[in-house]
Amino acid sequence: MGGFEGGDEGGYWDIDTLPAGMNNGNDNTSTTHRRPSTIEKTDSGYSIRAHAKVNIFLKITGHENGYHTLLSRFMCVEDLYDTIVFEPCECDTFTIEGCENVPLESNTIFKAYKALNDYTGDLDILNFFYKHKVVVTKRIPSQAGLGGGSSDAAAFMRLVKEVCNLLISTEELAKLGSTIGADLPFFIYNYASANVSGFGEIVEPFEEEPLSLELYTPEIGCDTALVYKTFKEHLLDDITLSSFIGWDKLDSKTLLESIADPIILNDLYKAALIAYPELKKEAKEGWFFSGSGSTFFRLA
Repeated sequence: MGGFEGGDEGGYWDIDTLPAGMNNGNDNTSTTHRRPSTIEKTDSGYSIRAHAKVNIFLKITGHENGYHTLLSRFMCVEDLYDTIVFEPCECDTFTIEGCENVPLESNTIFKAYKALNDYTGDLDILNFFYKHKVVVTKRIPSQAGLGGGSSDAAAFMRLVKEVCNLLISTEELAKLGSTIGADLPFFIYNYASANVSGFGEIVEPFEEEPLSLELYTPEIGCDTALVYKTFKEHLLDDITLSSFIGWDKLDSKTLLESIADPIILNDLYKAALIAYPELKKEAKEGWFFSGSGSTFFRLA
């Protein structure tokens, strides 16, 4: 999650104003923290998996210039993912299939395509998508706190980097991704687990054993912008920074077992309950809340 009061999964940055110290200011983060690549080349084209994430905890740390800052533990969900395929096709323009309910200009994949073109000026990207279309198989529910749109855009950018041999570092790609949505850096770095802070641009890998999680997403879509707006109006003044000192050092299993209260773990849960009171009927004991919702999760 990021802190933008409007839009997809978080904030948007102008590329020229991005913090120079993003991800500790270098691209030397150990690759041992990164998950194995899911990029494949088959007879039908090139494909990549775009995994969902959950927020083990999410604490709002402040509000600056219309954006919320945060500290959160993101964890990749291995068994829930969308699939992005670049399929051979003669196309007159950039073509996406599988996202028919989303206007092209609002589609995070299209935003990623435009950002890559503008940033690199590489004609290989244009030429590639005259000969390939993007086919998306959606499995991650929308407006569910699982980062589906951001994960799709990040996976798209990672796949374009490979198939078009772009001379761009992972850090540059993550910085560029932040101009689209604040969750993208986490997905671009491809960590299994990470502490995410600031406006979503600071991503620090966290080494821990992966958790087996059970997810439950009711048929309620939670608009990220509305949840953040609700938090600002009703809960922002209640922030107590000292209450979660050291959480970023604890492993996720310990956090879930020792704190156990979903409202304490996720500042946006209470805001989501205010904005969407029907969520109260879906809440169950022992379940936690991801991001701005509406997905609940628990240890399997």
